[in-house]
Amino acid sequence: MSPLPHLVGTLVLCALGHLALSAAPAPVSLIPVDGEGAGYWTRWRGPSGQGTVAGTNYVDTWSDTTNVKWKAAVPGRGHSSPIVWKDHIFLTTAREYGSKVSMLAFRRSDGKLLWETGVPASGVEQVYHKNSHASATPATDGQRVFASFGTHGVAAFDFDGRLVWHQKLGDVRNYHGSAGSPVLHKDRVFIYQDHDGSSALGSFVAAFNARTGAVIWKKDRVESVGWGTAIVIDAGGREELIVSSQRKVYAYDPNTGAELWTVRGNTFEVIPTPVVGHGLVFCSSGRAGPTFAIRPGGKGDVTDTHVAWSSPRGSPFVPSAIIHGDLLYMINDMQSILTALDAKSGAPVYQERLGEAAREGFSSSPVAVGDKIFFTNDLGQTFVVQAGRAFKLLRVNDLHAQVLASPALVDGTWYWRTDRELLAIAR
Repeated sequence: MSPLPHLVGTLVLCALGHLALSAAPAPVSLIPVDGEGAGYWTRWRGPSGQGTVAGTNYVDTWSDTTNVKWKAAVPGRGHSSPIVWKDHIFLTTAREYGSKVSMLAFRRSDGKLLWETGVPASGVEQVYHKNSHASATPATDGQRVFASFGTHGVAAFDFDGRLVWHQKLGDVRNYHGSAGSPVLHKDRVFIYQDHDGSSALGSFVAAFNARTGAVIWKKDRVESVGWGTAIVIDAGGREELIVSSQRKVYAYDPNTGAELWTVRGNTFEVIPTPVVGHGLVFCSSGRAGPTFAIRPGGKGDVTDTHVAWSSPRGSPFVPSAIIHGDLLYMINDMQSILTALDAKSGAPVYQERLGEAAREGFSSSPVAVGDKIFFTNDLGQTFVVQAGRAFKLLRVNDLHAQVLASPALVDGTWYWRTDRELLAIAR
């Protein structure tokens, strides 16, 4: 048989792919925090929602004794990341093997514990040894602090430590425990929870009234496991709530909960939070799963029409990716391999190992400050990498403590949660 038809078809497909990748991308952005909150660290991955930090007055060298402003003991156990508003730092924690969960408030200027407020508890979730009963990072609008505690429900607190509202949603049965963080947007708090729970509570994505806790809408889901956090994007003037989850990526209308589009191809376990850039939404799924670059704004199943590229190289299991300039950076925590891809095309740029190879060796998600990107492993070692197409490791900082949370950065100071302390790192 002549190879000509196959060759022609290949050339046509390549041309179409080239046109799709080279076309001007639609204006797509992850909706950042605006107003006064933009100057603080009010949610998971900060004001940008992607770990990208404004300002360059942050030290890039530290240890547990070098450039430490203060240390504060953190009671209980938890892996949630700190958030910051003015002189308050908020963390969640759990005691008595998860039978008691609470919100903590510290004074940012000196690390003093200001208050601890618990929520009504019922039952204890089973958690993986690397997880905790307080792994979801809270969010704040400057008046209230919102937290998700899995089986113990969703709660809001005021800045004086009073419990404003509490929604008990039912028993959650996720074989590694709960972890997804609440997403605050306008007057709503969004949560999605996939699990194999009882008939009283199946998997869902829901919007709650931030002031009262009332359920505005709730959408049932068929997925049975997952630990991810949603994002809200502006896709060319249309807001979309993106959920990267078991087997599929979903987009919902944040106003009504209506399903807008889906992309197939994720693996069974999904943790990383999507990131956005160059007109694309980047979603990774766990262990040996692919990373997808998706053009949002579609309708229905858009797997065959809106996936700009996909790559099996370097996808993380737990940490989220980060975009800096034209590159997408991912740390594969199953092998400690850093992968840099061209964000527009998916073409590999480089792969390098950070530290020793370790299965599930990274949990913290990276942050970018100026022209440097910071990757922190579970041993508390932070690898400072020069951004760009050539790999350059600048230094390794060591807190000599287990670190599974991601840092918060405000006014030139890093705030790190270890397995026992909260640290303020600055010059």
